[in-house]
Amino acid sequence: MSTQDELARVVRDHAGRLAGGLVSLLGDFSAAEDLVQDAVEAALRRWPVEGIPERPDAWLFTVAKRRGLDVLRRQQNYRAKLALLEPLEQPPADDRLRLIFTCCHPALAREAQVALTLRVVCGLTTAQIAAAFLASESAVAQRITRAKRKITDAGIPYRIPRDDELSERLTEVLTVIYLLFNEGYLSSTADRAHSRDLVDDAEWLTALLHGLLPNEPEVAGLLALIRLHRARTAARFTPNLVLLQDQDRTLWDHAAIADATALLTRTAHRFRAPAPYQLQAAIAACHSEAPTWDDTDWPQILVLYDMLLAVQPSSVTCLHRAVALSYVRGSATALEELDRLSEELHAYPLFHATRAQFLRDLGRHAEARAADERAADLTTNPAQLHLLHERLGQKI
Repeated sequence: MSTQDELARVVRDHAGRLAGGLVSLLGDFSAAEDLVQDAVEAALRRWPVEGIPERPDAWLFTVAKRRGLDVLRRQQNYRAKLALLEPLEQPPADDRLRLIFTCCHPALAREAQVALTLRVVCGLTTAQIAAAFLASESAVAQRITRAKRKITDAGIPYRIPRDDELSERLTEVLTVIYLLFNEGYLSSTADRAHSRDLVDDAEWLTALLHGLLPNEPEVAGLLALIRLHRARTAARFTPNLVLLQDQDRTLWDHAAIADATALLTRTAHRFRAPAPYQLQAAIAACHSEAPTWDDTDWPQILVLYDMLLAVQPSSVTCLHRAVALSYVRGSATALEELDRLSEELHAYPLFHATRAQFLRDLGRHAEARAADERAADLTTNPAQLHLLHERLGQKI
């Protein structure tokens, strides 16, 4: 890992914790975020010259505290808030989970909840969030701004909800962690293919949530899903992206696969109805337990995708189902299904790359090349781009 990458990782890791503590102390979401940004900017300016301090959390908190005191002195009611900050010499404990639940308050629109949490708690950029939503950066920025204002104006409390309030926020909290994992597992930005730190964060937060809600099947499902994918990471990036059918399965962490599958099995009896993360984990388990690519149980995977679409319709899920369909009923049938998604997924690179594969299977090579070129034009992830250029016989 480069020095710059290490610096960015340390800053991001501690910024989320600092934000949670300051929200708790000040009761002012926007003010806390401003202080965090000031501290982060100071760190990015000074640490490359001075070196990363022994206690990065304490350093950031001290900078934020000093800046906060300066701001509070200029406010009419600074004395009450000053008393909260003045005695503290250490940063508050890590409470990102409480901050996530605050951002996912039902008073906020669902898309705003998720976008705000990914930005403030998880440190994703507006561009990364826009890619996850298949939305424009300006639209995402507006959602975030409105959500912050709503939290401040409505006085939304900074806490983990009571047991009777958890269910109405759990879906959004899980969505945030899932999108965080996706961004880490295959980045939407051009500067990296994969972020182990974001994946670590996603697994840590899900495990923390599982400890809070041990009997909630969807929490266990998401934790199993993340761990199943992580178990195959060593074979997925070598360092370029390696497709599942070409991976060296001896590099997979089979003990981790067994543990994640056992977690999924233990919660199956609480599976009151088909649910998205349990189903996605079951699909990942089918892939992970196959000794070879040829042993993959495609009919079972197709059934699981049908169940997933029934409970959570999604054009991206339809795309993945089309891949399973190609191995069960052939590429011609799969291409017909895929082409129905062309309007919704015209700007999604994986749509064009998948379509190119089906076209190659059918001997329509000129059309396949055009589809791969379109996928390359839309792709920012360097590992995906390398794979597409290999297909096209181009140097990068």
